[in-house]
Amino acid sequence: MDQFKGQPRLPKFAVPKRYDLRLNPDLIACTFTGTVAIDLDIVADTRFIVLNAADLSVNDASVSFTPPTSSKALAAPKVVLFEEDEILVLEFSEILPHGVGVLELGFNGVLNDKMKGFYRSTYEHNGEKKNMAVTQFEPADARRCFPCWDEPACKATFKITLEVPADLVALSNMPVTEEKLNGNVKIVSYQESPIMSTYLVAIVVGLFDYVEDHTSDGVKVRVYCQVGKADQGRFALHVGAKTLDLFKEYFAVPYPLPKMDMIAIPDFAAGAMENYGLVTYRETALLYDEQHSAASNKQRVATVVAHELAHQWFGNLVTMEWWTHLWLNEGFATWVSYLATDSLFPEWKIWTQFLDESTEGLRLDGLEESHPIEVEVNHAAEIDEIFDAISYRKGASVIRMLQSYLGAEVFQKSLAAYIKNHAYSNAKTEDLWSAMEAGSGEPVNKLMHSWTKQMGYPVVSAKIKDGKLELEQSRFLSSGSPGEGQWIVPVTLCCGSYDVRKNFLLESKSEAYDLKELLGCSIADGSGKNNGACSWIKINVDQAGFYKVKYDDSLAAGLRNATESKSLTSIDRYGILDDSFALSMARQQSLASLLTLISAYKEELEYTVLSNLIAISYKVVKIVADVNQELMSGIKHFFIGVFQFAAEKLGWDPKQGESHLDAMLRGEVLTALAAFGHDETLKEAVRRFDAYLADRNTSLLPPDIRRAAYVAVMQRANKSDKSGYESLLRVYRETDLSQEKTRILGSLASCPDPVIVQDVLNFILSDEVRNQDAVYGLSGVSWEGREVAWKWLQEKWEYIEKTWGSGFLLTRFISAVVSPFASFEKAKEVEEYFATRTKPSMARTLKQSMERVHINANWVESIKKEENLTQLVAQLSSN
Repeated sequence: MDQFKGQPRLPKFAVPKRYDLRLNPDLIACTFTGTVAIDLDIVADTRFIVLNAADLSVNDASVSFTPPTSSKALAAPKVVLFEEDEILVLEFSEILPHGVGVLELGFNGVLNDKMKGFYRSTYEHNGEKKNMAVTQFEPADARRCFPCWDEPACKATFKITLEVPADLVALSNMPVTEEKLNGNVKIVSYQESPIMSTYLVAIVVGLFDYVEDHTSDGVKVRVYCQVGKADQGRFALHVGAKTLDLFKEYFAVPYPLPKMDMIAIPDFAAGAMENYGLVTYRETALLYDEQHSAASNKQRVATVVAHELAHQWFGNLVTMEWWTHLWLNEGFATWVSYLATDSLFPEWKIWTQFLDESTEGLRLDGLEESHPIEVEVNHAAEIDEIFDAISYRKGASVIRMLQSYLGAEVFQKSLAAYIKNHAYSNAKTEDLWSAMEAGSGEPVNKLMHSWTKQMGYPVVSAKIKDGKLELEQSRFLSSGSPGEGQWIVPVTLCCGSYDVRKNFLLESKSEAYDLKELLGCSIADGSGKNNGACSWIKINVDQAGFYKVKYDDSLAAGLRNATESKSLTSIDRYGILDDSFALSMARQQSLASLLTLISAYKEELEYTVLSNLIAISYKVVKIVADVNQELMSGIKHFFIGVFQFAAEKLGWDPKQGESHLDAMLRGEVLTALAAFGHDETLKEAVRRFDAYLADRNTSLLPPDIRRAAYVAVMQRANKSDKSGYESLLRVYRETDLSQEKTRILGSLASCPDPVIVQDVLNFILSDEVRNQDAVYGLSGVSWEGREVAWKWLQEKWEYIEKTWGSGFLLTRFISAVVSPFASFEKAKEVEEYFATRTKPSMARTLKQSMERVHINANWVESIKKEENLTQLVAQLSSN
């Protein structure tokens, strides 16, 4: 039996075809029992059957295999569960005959509180605390609910039957075919599913309300939520029904199931899960309350619903062959969710906001401890760590880059062909490239190979010399170290206007182009004499390429002027800023040049550009705090000046008919001004918060500016005056809206008083905060609170590891607490602490967090050497 241990994949001598699964959850004892009969095709000589099982007790006497040619069941004299490998090995006395037989097993397990496998979630109904039973099987946790071949390529059909209390709602992937009442218990049978992977099987049992609609071709769509919250499901219902119609057209294949249920679960580790026909969500990603949700919450619901429904085709109908190709599922669903959201809400300019996805991908992929899009997965424990910004965001970005290169129509047709060819089966990355190649005639495989097989991305350096544009590519690393690698880079450039545009591939390390031949123009030489030359060159137009651009001084000056004179699109203004920030962090250009560029954005009003500038400002202020306090207060003053224009234009109160983007921007700008200690903002925010405390329905504190008010309140809180902090906790305790709770949690630790930060950290581990939400409390820890947070993490590590250690949320604790530091001594201290405490599922996150500390520390040292920075900041502030 030992030959089956330590293997990344199950042996291939038996192939499951159909599961007949019966489950009986006990919601009071939090246990479940079950039986499964699996139609199993024996395809090679074997005395063994090896499948996955974990955290289950299998009843040895119940195990039998009935061969295809006999009605006599064979018992398995030896049944062994190898917990470490999560496999169940059944040994029979004779070689099993080939063909389809039936394997039967009885088992039982615990409805755990780890938000994976078959687990329990708690909710209140009429003041009474109750349990619901929920499944979360991706990536590899169906095995915690029933013994199965728990690999994406082992697709089968599922016939599910549940035995549950008669008063509860019981949902699964397919519609109910029969309900039989037996006293206070009911037996619910569901239609057999189409062929699908185990990670997509879903079951939810609890008390729910729902709202219902239909798609244009009659598919029933429902949104389920806690009793009394049904109205909060209407927005997601509208998006869901419309999105299914849209994807049916885009993929040229109808939605394959008779119904689509979407359900909000109070305790849920991820954002949502695309189970076939029964999509589960965190409440914050599905529910929208007209009175208390912010515009950003509305957008989150729309993009998450679109993402999960895209998976019904891309992931569920066509499934990755193995987790190495996870990015195919996630990168694609991320990209196409923007396509759907843009179609439903064009006024949101969502493709401009897609830049935030690219930026997150670029930030993680700028680390030496990144990984390629396609990453070898050898053990189930490693899978969780690749559900990250590389698989989702870099994945989505390279798909956008390819679509931009091939053209939207060719891309769509090739995609439809890919889905048609691989429906109800599995595919690898190469299969998608082959379909794109066939549809476009372009060498897609060769083109994309450099983006998915090697990690990282290039920085393209551009300079003008003797009338030639010289481009050179090298791997970009945030550490500033030289990196290995070469890419086929799709270069787009404009010169002086968007009418003069050129596209070509940079395939070599460097290339020089004659500007006259390339664009029919020359570039101004910086002497002030224009001589009919164009005044700027922008490379990577619309930021469609997943790379950075470093301009020489004269090209950079031209772009700074073009930014100030609003000659560039908002997407390109975003790109120049983001590249400059990344290059400054990597010490390839000075902080002085970044701040000089930022001063060109003083009249910026475009949401996505300013939102990124705000994110950059927080990082710059925290880094400069480690340089010296005088410089930090000067830079805070500078940023307050930059954001003042937008703050005055937007004001505090929503305007009649204003855009969704202005509503989101108001909250972010005011939050930044509060965080940087702008006195007028703090006073006004506290005044409005007091009005809100007196009357929760006041119009003085609409949802879009609540976070700003909460951050302002916490700036004023300290150990001798905790009143604002205590008032915020009161609001937290009184609301039952998850979005409001997470908004408050994300604001509390921004307090500059370490004593209060300590209180906040202890609060997030209390029973008052759901395990899924604790990490929100760590997201905004103030610079002054870093040390307290690190001591707290060490003191509470045993408890944190025990509570969150089996899922990906543990990694969030590490990155949130460790990454903000900026000293080599602290890096060493962290390394020593975790030397004896690390494990495979957190190893990558720990290395990435340590690398970030080193990057920060080097940046601090570099800024210390910049001369006259304080004077420059004062000068920029007074302009």
